[in-house]
Amino acid sequence: MSGALPAGALPGGVLPEDASTWQRIRRHAVPGWMIERATAHRLAGDWRAACAAAAVDIRFDPADIAARHGSAVAEALEEDLRHLAPDLLRWHLPRGLGGRTTIATDLRILLAAYGPRPDAPTLCVATPAMTEGPQRLRLLCEPVRPVQPYVPYTGFAVEDWSAARPLWDARRAGALRALLGADDGRLPFFRADGTPLGPDELPHAEPGPGDPAATAEWVTLLQARGDHAEAYAAAGIERDLTAPERTRAYGRPVTPESVLATNALDLTRLRSGVRGLAAAGAGGAFRVHSPYRIIRLDAVGEAPHGPDGPIRARYVEQREEAARVARLPEYAWKRLPDLELVRLGRITPRELHPLVAGALFPAAGPAVGPPGPARSKPVRVRCGGGWHEVRSRGGLLEMPHTPEEQQRERALRAFGGAVSGCFAVEATWITGEGRLPRALRAEHREFFLRAQHGDTPAVLALLDAGVSPRIRDGRRRGLLHLLHLLDHEPLLPRLLAAGLDLESKDANQRTPLQSAVHWGGSAELVWALLAAGSRIDVIDEMELSLAQEIRRYKRSDLAFLRRRVDEEFPGIGADWWDEYVQDRDEQDEDDDA
Repeated sequence: MSGALPAGALPGGVLPEDASTWQRIRRHAVPGWMIERATAHRLAGDWRAACAAAAVDIRFDPADIAARHGSAVAEALEEDLRHLAPDLLRWHLPRGLGGRTTIATDLRILLAAYGPRPDAPTLCVATPAMTEGPQRLRLLCEPVRPVQPYVPYTGFAVEDWSAARPLWDARRAGALRALLGADDGRLPFFRADGTPLGPDELPHAEPGPGDPAATAEWVTLLQARGDHAEAYAAAGIERDLTAPERTRAYGRPVTPESVLATNALDLTRLRSGVRGLAAAGAGGAFRVHSPYRIIRLDAVGEAPHGPDGPIRARYVEQREEAARVARLPEYAWKRLPDLELVRLGRITPRELHPLVAGALFPAAGPAVGPPGPARSKPVRVRCGGGWHEVRSRGGLLEMPHTPEEQQRERALRAFGGAVSGCFAVEATWITGEGRLPRALRAEHREFFLRAQHGDTPAVLALLDAGVSPRIRDGRRRGLLHLLHLLDHEPLLPRLLAAGLDLESKDANQRTPLQSAVHWGGSAELVWALLAAGSRIDVIDEMELSLAQEIRRYKRSDLAFLRRRVDEEFPGIGADWWDEYVQDRDEQDEDDDA
């Protein structure tokens, strides 16, 4: 057998179509300033300030925990909080992907349990409820059951990180290599100095038992070539090939062999991941949701909670059955994206989170973290019969045209005339509608990614560098529409001073106030928009009023605005929505009865 890998990502790693998304996540989702501020506060012993710097809202009082659960629990909790690295936690959180860079929604990440499960208080993190909502996290201390009742499309899923402290505990961050199975040896597919191996350096036959990195490479090569039975056996995983009752799913034939023959799983991680969780008291059975299929993994053998026994994998046909066991966290069955991005040359080790870089590539030199916003560079644009250079500066695109030419073209566009060349690029830069040259498209995307991840310092820096405050994305959302994602206190006055319209509408016919209500903006932002003069007699493309949106999303914090809309504009909004809500509430009352 050849040691060459097929083109694309490693099995269980970053899929080729997600490589660019993960690259953007690593550059924008946890900005360098956030890492620096959170780290400085943590080292100073101020865990609350560290959480605030990393956009983590604390939803408990340690004094209440001590009163309810005793001093021993409170002391263990306080010790963990002192060493919690919220920026590192955010770095490792699962992402929604599918082209999106935002955090996977409706998860409870269980960090530590303080007492026998399942009713012990746990330190856990709740991820956002909306894909496009604020990327803030909530830090909780409450009992969390790893196995949740099966209720389609409701509730939250639990990921148990209690056996994965290197993902969030600064004391254990250096043990990330051990969590990945490398211990003191080299990482699979990398030389000892962190440079990727070439095809001729990979194993061509089953290696001996004394080289775990080569064994992991061998399992991955078998899996990549489609030798799945051999790959499972080499990884210490038994396949249960019991035939299901139904042989078709989603209109296609299905067999246990076809379900288990998936490259979504990193087989080299499964056994240690399941065994580690079992040893931590999380149970001995877990489920993985591979694309459109569910795989159950059980620790088996004489000592089911020991570190060296096999695990058994089988296809589970019914979601109700799968819901009886805990969800296997992604770190235990997916290859770490950082390894894949470095191997593919998408990022360098120095761009990783410093704690991650120090653990994975200690010989690569000190990490500087994700880069900040890039300075605008000149871009060549075909204009008329030649090429012109344009760049973002002073709130507009700087271009080699006289003021008279620019005034004429803008007047033409205002009256509905067609524009081309530099002026067409300028119109797209501002409105988000149309095509941009690749370099400007990257700048435009970076700006809105920074906004999506709440990077207010970067947005302010880019505005200072010349990005227009009137810039809009492809859905006609301007900065006023995105204030729910950012710190509105420094931004709102600046945008209003620039003359932005509080009643401008996006593609969904929402004003900035409606966007704040719809996408989970804070009550403080809503008050600020009202104080600035935002109208409340508005409806969106679904004809929903502000009061109906508040009721739709159960925004009890905005009850004051709902009352005001109902009093000043009775009957505004869609009749069909009021009828739907009434039927829903009556059904809920019947269910409660």
